[in-house]
Amino acid sequence: MNGFPQSGRGGPSAAITLLIITVVAYFVQMSAFTDVMRLFALWPLGTPGTINLGDGTTLNTGFGVWQLISYGFLHGGLAHLFFNMFALYMFGLPIERAWGTSRFLQFYFVCMIGAGLVQLGVAQIAGEIYPTIGASGAVFGLLLAFGMMYPNSRIMLLFPPIPMRAKWFVIGYGALTLIFGVTGTMPGIAHFAHLGGMLFGLAMILYWGRQDFHRRRR
Repeated sequence: MNGFPQSGRGGPSAAITLLIITVVAYFVQMSAFTDVMRLFALWPLGTPGTINLGDGTTLNTGFGVWQLISYGFLHGGLAHLFFNMFALYMFGLPIERAWGTSRFLQFYFVCMIGAGLVQLGVAQIAGEIYPTIGASGAVFGLLLAFGMMYPNSRIMLLFPPIPMRAKWFVIGYGALTLIFGVTGTMPGIAHFAHLGGMLFGLAMILYWGRQDFHRRRR
């Protein structure tokens, strides 16, 4: 078959559409970096209206509700973009095929918003002011869903290039992320936001499972 993987509607899948939009957003971000970051990155609650960048310039910014979604379409570099989009392609397509487009999109954005809310809480507790960007929270939710749906599927890691069962990959990755977040290892990465994406994803899966159970009993 030529072209993009197809959804049940006969058009490009939602996962592929999200991937394309995110890549386009990255290049828009690079072309107008300052304005895009001040408006669409996720800024902590209570961010002063004017931020001193330390080089004599100031940035007018602050938290906006729309940032809980827009931050997930921005990235910190090509490597950041590549790994998130690779994971979206690798895990998002089979999940969308299993769940359907509507449920897949609900899940993706719930994980993204949930990760953002957790990050806002962490920033509030730490009292630090810095922008958060990236689709990693939503991607971690997809990773959790894939591990729960296909626990014994073998996935090939990029670094190191070894095969591993999905369930062990999810457990190991989640544990490392928690350790990094608690210990402050690898600063500059929103580890708790990643865990927030997984947590909200788990809550969504459990909620749907309960709904489906009661629907079958009727």
